[in-house]
Amino acid sequence: MATATWAIDASHSEIQFKVKHLVITTVTGNFKEFSGSVEAGDDFDGASISFEANTASINTNSEQRDGHLKSADFFDAETFPTLSFKSTSFTKDGDDFELVGNLTIKDVTLPVTLDVEYNGTATDPWGNVKAGFELKGKINRKDFGLAWNAITEAGSALVSEEVKLIANIQLVKQA
Repeated sequence: MATATWAIDASHSEIQFKVKHLVITTVTGNFKEFSGSVEAGDDFDGASISFEANTASINTNSEQRDGHLKSADFFDAETFPTLSFKSTSFTKDGDDFELVGNLTIKDVTLPVTLDVEYNGTATDPWGNVKAGFELKGKINRKDFGLAWNAITEAGSALVSEEVKLIANIQLVKQA
């Protein structure tokens, strides 16, 4: 089977996370700078996927919170400037896929499983072949050394340990 190389089209993609704050609201953040590539056949089954994000590009619409997230309490962006993902399997499951791979945050690498919805392939007006995917999953931030927290007067955690991951990715087929 012939394979092609695809690159993330960052201007048409987003990498987000959602975390409960005070157990009552959800804060959404994203990474502004990221890249990735996919080696795949026409149906993407068995694709090899790699991804990297600049931890200092984190954005939660709060400069103070972003500064805290970049600090040693969380991502320690100065010491660990990137987080990365490398797939170990990409398996077709009906119309969609299951993506399994190793996520590295700081100096911790752990396996994660993501559900992937394939949204189709299209050719843009300039002749570029594009493919769209939505990825969803969850991780426990403490497993990756992102352990900072505070307890409220009522005894609840300020920041949830569970982090929801959501990525909407547009790939562009490379010549």
